[in-house]
Amino acid sequence: MINNTRRQLSQLPLAALLSLVIAPLPTNGTATTNARLAGATNTPNAAPTPATNVSRSSHRSWPRAFANLNYAAIDKPECSGNPRREVKAIYVNLYSACSGKLNDLIELAGQTDINAFVIDVKDDRGNLLFRNMAAAKLNAEANRKALMDDPRPLLQRLKAKQIYCIARIVTFKDPLFARVHPQKAIINNRTEEPFQGSDGLAWASPYDADFREYDLGIAHAAAVAGFNEIQFDYIRFPDVARNANLNYRRHGPQSKAQAVQSFLLEARRRLRPLNVYVAANVFGLVCTTADDMDIGQYWEAVSNAVDYICPMMYPSHYANRSYGLRVPDQQPYELIDRGIKDAQRRNRNLATPARLRPWIQAFTATWLKEYHQYDVAAVKAQIKALSDNGVQSYLIWNPANNYQKQAYR
Repeated sequence: MINNTRRQLSQLPLAALLSLVIAPLPTNGTATTNARLAGATNTPNAAPTPATNVSRSSHRSWPRAFANLNYAAIDKPECSGNPRREVKAIYVNLYSACSGKLNDLIELAGQTDINAFVIDVKDDRGNLLFRNMAAAKLNAEANRKALMDDPRPLLQRLKAKQIYCIARIVTFKDPLFARVHPQKAIINNRTEEPFQGSDGLAWASPYDADFREYDLGIAHAAAVAGFNEIQFDYIRFPDVARNANLNYRRHGPQSKAQAVQSFLLEARRRLRPLNVYVAANVFGLVCTTADDMDIGQYWEAVSNAVDYICPMMYPSHYANRSYGLRVPDQQPYELIDRGIKDAQRRNRNLATPARLRPWIQAFTATWLKEYHQYDVAAVKAQIKALSDNGVQSYLIWNPANNYQKQAYR
């Protein structure tokens, strides 16, 4: 998640850069660019024009490029036998879930406010937590490499401790699937080879029917196994410069935003009868930009399709001077306070928006020139900023799964 989002701004197409806008802040009306970038030079301020404000009852006010998306009210009831919770979650990677590290994380939950785990079911390398029929059919190599046959004992153990279980599925970034099915990979037209991001990992095409079916099948298997919620990460196209010259293997008129929303709506159609919730992770910038950043994440389209929308609001990932903050990484409360206000404003454009559940930072961004040590106080400051804005749920990201107990008490 972090490696790709670090370059979110530096790799944006020109059109997306020009569209970066933010609503005037309630305190002083200052308009600044909410530019998510780690280790970048300062980003100049954008024009003080708020992202599009629209009527809940009409599509006529939506920007033309996004007017054909689904903004109609969608019933989002509580799932039978799976009540909604004010989730306070930590991220749990594949290897923590299958090792003695899990004991430490369960102990952490028992001694703090943590009441949920976001567990990798498919990670950003395409590796699987457990074997399933979708992989057996469409990606036998991933099935062979899976770490367990049956996740139900794991889930039963966690639920016995009152831990809410969220399945994280890295969706369209999948180097293992792309290697097994090169004819379904996004192609770099300059090299005629599968496209690789700056992290060296390949993506398969979000337009490909088999690839979409693969991800949906994994989600279905996770729901049947007993996860409370399915969370789609990398539910987007690669964040690249416009001159990247990629072949996305699009065979029809569907836009990137349509591809993303239609996937989420189909996931909802299949998964909701299984009494699980559907969530989507989005770039923190998505709640600020007036377009989809050319990655297919248009805020209202994603929010309308899912139960929970999870903007990744890591302070270290915003360029200096964003929101008028000289070094956002050094002001975690202020950054989260401004970002969540943007998200709430965008949600007010919809009759049935997703509930907000942001990702916040529990790691120190040592790659920054003026980084801040993310100690207990820094984590608590982010949680307080959310609470002060009426948001009680949050997700904590630390890739190594090292968490300080005092931050969650």
